[in-house]
Amino acid sequence: MRIDTALMDQVRGSAHMHGADHPYTGPHTGRARTVQLQKTLRNPVSCVGVGLHSGAEVVLSLLPAAPDTGILFRRTDVSRGEATIPAHYANVVDTRLCTLLGNADGTTISTVEHLMAALAGCGIDNAIVEVGGPEVPIMDGSAHPFVSLIESADISVQEAPRRVIRVLKPVEVREGDVWARLEPDTDFSIELEIDFDSKAIARQTYSGPALNGVFKSDISRARTFGFAHEVEAMRKAGLGRGGSLENAVVVDGDRILNAEGLRFDDEFVRHKVLDCVGDLYLAGAPILGRFQGRKTGHAFNNRLLRALFADPDAWEMVTLDGNNAHGNAALALSA
Repeated sequence: MRIDTALMDQVRGSAHMHGADHPYTGPHTGRARTVQLQKTLRNPVSCVGVGLHSGAEVVLSLLPAAPDTGILFRRTDVSRGEATIPAHYANVVDTRLCTLLGNADGTTISTVEHLMAALAGCGIDNAIVEVGGPEVPIMDGSAHPFVSLIESADISVQEAPRRVIRVLKPVEVREGDVWARLEPDTDFSIELEIDFDSKAIARQTYSGPALNGVFKSDISRARTFGFAHEVEAMRKAGLGRGGSLENAVVVDGDRILNAEGLRFDDEFVRHKVLDCVGDLYLAGAPILGRFQGRKTGHAFNNRLLRALFADPDAWEMVTLDGNNAHGNAALALSA
């Protein structure tokens, strides 16, 4: 399947703006200079979990991939010709309960956002994700099990420069008091606000970096959450069969039903940040810019990426010099 091929070729690349540096002679420089390099997994690695909606056990495997592959999902339970779905915003076909990807053959894979966030947070540019069913396993409802899986596989630096998408001007999508926005910046950061009627959540905000060590320590362990009445409605509709207090924070009125309580005082907004990291990594490369949002979710995150790439004056593809890990070095080697 080939969707928006030219753009796909442009935006495949780095998942992370920090990493190994390497002398590289760019096509327009004529001299060696240090750039950041792409990364993949050193070894294949697998895990087993249940699908959030089907409740069925599923095997997930992460495999090394060649430079400029990007992240590719592959269903191992369907014929190979229909099995592959690139992790790309143009392939998002549903956002009602999760981020769901699909291809032209009708093959889908759902609940990709937590794994995508882990890949972005760990700096994995290229990987094949094999899944033995229609859902990525929910694990404990956070990205942390996937971070641990990636770390157990180890990371391999590749002989190819890492590219990032630099935001050149503000882009925004808005509907009432729900909005999401990208604007130029020298690094990637997130400013997010959520607001719920339940006193267990209420209004929470996050502002700061969301990748690198910050992702693992401050974001990756935040679990997905829902309300007890929503869980009951999903199960009546044949969904949420794999959901439990072991893989989600469940709120009933103003009470949290999980006996162990929260992992962070503001775990709810941190999980929304996690979702944003995963959804935005469907751009095909890391974004160099500031993401801001209020009450945003999977749908608005995808709409924002579509708005960004619909305007060729709003972005450009660049590589970063490796002498500044935070993206403040000179931008060059436009792809």
